[in-house]
Amino acid sequence: MSAWVWFAGAVLLSIAEVLGAEFVLLMLGGGALVTAGVALLFPGSLWLQLLVFALSSVALVVGLRPMLLRKYYQPAQIRSGIEALIGSKATVTSTVDSDGGQVKIGGEVWSAVGMDGHRPLPPGTSVTVVEVRGATAVVIWGP
Repeated sequence: MSAWVWFAGAVLLSIAEVLGAEFVLLMLGGGALVTAGVALLFPGSLWLQLLVFALSSVALVVGLRPMLLRKYYQPAQIRSGIEALIGSKATVTSTVDSDGGQVKIGGEVWSAVGMDGHRPLPPGTSVTVVEVRGATAVVIWGP
């Protein structure tokens, strides 16, 4: 009977992990699952079951949890400065061609040039920033 209690605890802890997503409850559920196996072999020794639960849970939290966190929680790549401008949308404020022009990027007016060989872009055209050369944005036509 105690093996079923440990198994039910393992299932409930694993389901509860969905709410927390920190892998702690999942590791405790793994400890309960190991203990369910021990309870099948030694159904009368509660002290052994509690000891196995404690040791296996600690081993999983200390040993397996850090690997899972490294694998599934990659820090977000935060783009800043010039990198944040690449791929952003802009609006042409004065005609942009391969010699120059101006665009408005996020409320700021920037010097801009069009890609070599592309047609001039008239004011009001939506463009995308593909590169930044110094203080000049290189843009192409299109949203």
